Amino acid sequence: MFTERTTIGLDVHARSVIAAALDTHTGELVQRRLTPDFTDITTFITHQPQPAAVVYEAGPAGFGLVRHLTDAGIRCVVAALSKLQRPAGDRVKTDKNEALHLAKLLRLDEVTPVDVPSLVQESARDLVRTREDACGDLMSARHRLSKLLLRHGIVYYGGSAWTGKHDQWLHTDALPRLPDTATRLGFDAAYDAVLTVTARRDRLDAEIEKIARDSEFTAVVDRLGCLRGIGTLTGFGLAVEIGDWTRFTGRTIGSYVGLAPTEYSSGSSRSQGGVMKTGNGHVRRLLIEVAWHHRRQYRKSKALQARFDRAPAAARARGDEGNRRLHNHEPFSN
Repeated sequence: MFTERTTIGLDVHARSVIAAALDTHTGELVQRRLTPDFTDITTFITHQPQPAAVVYEAGPAGFGLVRHLTDAGIRCVVAALSKLQRPAGDRVKTDKNEALHLAKLLRLDEVTPVDVPSLVQESARDLVRTREDACGDLMSARHRLSKLLLRHGIVYYGGSAWTGKHDQWLHTDALPRLPDTATRLGFDAAYDAVLTVTARRDRLDAEIEKIARDSEFTAVVDRLGCLRGIGTLTGFGLAVEIGDWTRFTGRTIGSYVGLAPTEYSSGSSRSQGGVMKTGNGHVRRLLIEVAWHHRRQYRKSKALQARFDRAPAAARARGDEGNRRLHNHEPFSN
């Protein structure tokens, strides 16, 4: 609930910050262009009629500013960009207008805040997302190598690609069939890129496994591991991306990760479409990958049993129930 005298909207960019301070008692508006330096922003805020509350949009600027202002005793809200209300007729978008619009919304308590992660959680997120980037780089490197061979009519038919057998085929069969030295040099460069990125991904995997076994996220990772398809890497990714699980229920988490269906209903008609694909895309991708594991008949593998052994009894019972329900496509409960 808004209780402060002054609302301050900040339109934050990499090299500048546009501030709009609205005095709710007098109606006076003060707008300034500030530097991104936290001290400069704090000085501007403290020179406005107190107490003051601040809001800025979630984005690439991160959460350093909200932590700095909170430590300084200033209430700061990070607004969820997708939830901001905007008049349909508003077709003028400038930095000053954006900052003033945020200040007005905060005054009306019409700002939906995002959950601000702790420093430890944000550091863990950085590690998980770096690993995800490495996986994307590896896929690109593999595609470049395989498409180089495809251009010369060389295709692997011996089973799954990127296994030990496939690696041997690349050197004993594919490489000698390339027509000239220049193409072989291209092959060597592409193959070296695959090895380099693979090593980088494996190093990140080892670090994540190490942190997941002894950190504040370990209990959550162990509980999530009772569900099929959620190993240590996936469980750790879900734990650090979602953070506080008590914010959600079985029905609301679908909207948070964009897995709820779109809907347009009016009067007696009701039309539903595909999933919304909004919210946290990292969590959405992980959950979709997990869902594919529930196609097969539910049986406890050695790996799943090992994860069961690390979890408390209540989590094991809930995990077993969830695995059976997900395989049978039964509706979710709260």
